[in-house]
Formats: sequence, C-alpha cells, structure tokens
Amino acid sequence: MKNVLKFKGDIIVPKKTKDQISFNMRQVKNKDSNIELILRKELWSRGLRYRKNVAGIIGKPDIVFKSKKVAVFCDSEFWHGYDWENRKGDFKSNQDFWIPKIEKNIERDKEVNKALENEGWKVLRFWGKDIKKHCKECAGEIQKALEDNND
Repeated sequence: MKNVLKFKGDIIVPKKTKDQISFNMRQVKNKDSNIELILRKELWSRGLRYRKNVAGIIGKPDIVFKSKKVAVFCDSEFWHGYDWENRKGDFKSNQDFWIPKIEKNIERDKEVNKALENEGWKVLRFWGKDIKKHCKECAGEIQKALEDNND
C-alpha cells in the first residue's frame, strides 16, 4: 500500500509514507511559530513590548508581560485539541498514541491556567485560526488586559 495515490479534488496526490509523516511531525516548532509571529508583530506595532517563551514562568508562555502579570499562549488547533470531542475521531492511524497525547496537552493547559491564575496572572489563550483571521481583535484583548492590570 506504499505510495498509493489519493484524490484531492482534481489533483492526484501520492500518499505519504510513515517515514514522511514522522519527519513532518518532527519539524513542528514549539516556539516562533507562524501564529506567534503574526500576533507579536501586531503587538509590537502597537508599541507593546513583551518577553517571549519565558522559561521561569509556569507553562513557558509564548508572550509575557511580566510587570503586568499577563501571559499569552498561541495554541495550534492540532496540538491543543480544538473542538476535541468532534475531532478526535479524525485520527486514522496510531490512535493509541495521538488521542492520549492530545488529551494530556488539554489537561496540562488547564493546569497551567489554574496555576498561573493562582499566582495572580491574567492568562489569555488564542487559537491559531483566530490569530490568523482576527489578529487585531486578539491584540486588542491583550491590550485591554494590560490596561486592566495597570496597578
């Protein structure tokens, strides 16, 4: 069944091998992703200065406003389980690995939110699709959180 052709619309696409899929998954970056860059560029253009991927803060937020205690996470739909109950059936192979992995990510996100909030942080999470389609609104929400935490 290796390299079987499949149809995507009017285009015939060769099926990826397990090695190709594994290679692609290893290439996924955990910082400076496209969605992070889009949002950071908008924040920077508004004169908002931040730290990125701060290791000393629980969950290592993507964007941090340390003095205001605002932590921002840019969550991709795949890794963080967007619409999980409807999407977990989409996995066609290696379900025993992927379903528990994504569910652990979802649970860890909740634990990180709770821990940060208990330490007085304002936590904002944005889905990648929302950043791509509504970047200015996401940045506006961050700006508002910074103004509200203006002690």
